[in-house]
Amino acid sequence: MTPSPPDTPPHGFLIANLLAQIAFGLLAMTVCLPSMQEWGAIFGAEQAGVQLTLSGYLVAYGALQLLYGPLSDRHGRKRILMVGLAVAGIGSLLAALAPDLPSLIAARTLQGAGSAAGMVVGRAMIQDLFRGPERTRVMAWVGMTMGFCPPLATVIGGQLHVALGWQSNFLLVAVLAAVLLVAAWRGLPAREPAAALDTHWLHDMGMAYARLAREPVFLLHVGIVAMTTAAFYVFLGGAPIVLGGYGVGPADIGWYIMCVPFAYVAGNFLTSRLIRRQGDRRMMDLGQLLTLAGIALLLALAGIGSPLAFALPLMLLGIGHGFLMPPALAGTVGAVPALAGAGAAVAGLMQQLMGALGGYSVGLVSHANTVNLGLLMLAFTLCAMAAQFLLRRRH
Repeated sequence: MTPSPPDTPPHGFLIANLLAQIAFGLLAMTVCLPSMQEWGAIFGAEQAGVQLTLSGYLVAYGALQLLYGPLSDRHGRKRILMVGLAVAGIGSLLAALAPDLPSLIAARTLQGAGSAAGMVVGRAMIQDLFRGPERTRVMAWVGMTMGFCPPLATVIGGQLHVALGWQSNFLLVAVLAAVLLVAAWRGLPAREPAAALDTHWLHDMGMAYARLAREPVFLLHVGIVAMTTAAFYVFLGGAPIVLGGYGVGPADIGWYIMCVPFAYVAGNFLTSRLIRRQGDRRMMDLGQLLTLAGIALLLALAGIGSPLAFALPLMLLGIGHGFLMPPALAGTVGAVPALAGAGAAVAGLMQQLMGALGGYSVGLVSHANTVNLGLLMLAFTLCAMAAQFLLRRRH
């Protein structure tokens, strides 16, 4: 049986440990981004080949979550997490020692395969250790951490690249993997796995995913998470194009783009404060309304042609996503508590896939102004709202 969550929330170090484990994969993904623009010259390769270092990471990071989730349900969270961290550390060391681009691509893929464990196991452990509004509150802290991680990682990565060379970023990730492995070993509780060991693990994995596929509440929560992520990736993919049309150069684009992630962090912070009084359903409703209001305001101001008229309305979208995502993510791991690992894996993979679809859709239309970008975000948002409407009817 799945162990019952404790009546009182665990202490601060345990929460910080979980947040670090979840954020590790995103940090490993983004810390070396500043170095990518020079890898082509360093290795004598085309930029398309350099992009495979990121693509390989992302594919492994998304796909391996499907494996780690059920394995953590079967063998226990802590053991699977430590295996993943060890693999990520080895991949990082191999990347730092890579003599050519194909070796670097292979090492980054291995790094992504190991880093996937922290995301899926961390979310599953939040399901194990917290209950009710407290679980959503911790998910909000996860959202804040994930919002701060990419800009902080890219700043650190750029400074290390200039001061010590591109290999230093991978050495940093290897050291962090070792530190987090020790932190997992010493600081995370060892709980008995929920699944029995009298059948083959592939059979158990298939049964777990078949069970989740029959749970409409789980599928609807995943739909909300995936469609909301797709809308955000539409923004990330299209913002540089739109801002470039408004005369914003590469040196300044980041300042406008960061308005939305920082608003998302603020929304998660507010969720951590309001969730006990408002509850999951009301926070999700408020999140959708704010998201819709932000997109509507963006479309209404499309004729102004100003970068501020683009960035400021979408701060409402960021806050709305900050209200919406923590309870939606909590629903993906809480729908079938005994399969929290598998549930977190499906949610993580669908976020990656729908995010990729959202980013790809940006290239299908022109972006002379904000209209087409706003309509794309609106389309994915309406899909998320439809899933939320069906979820409310079931409740």
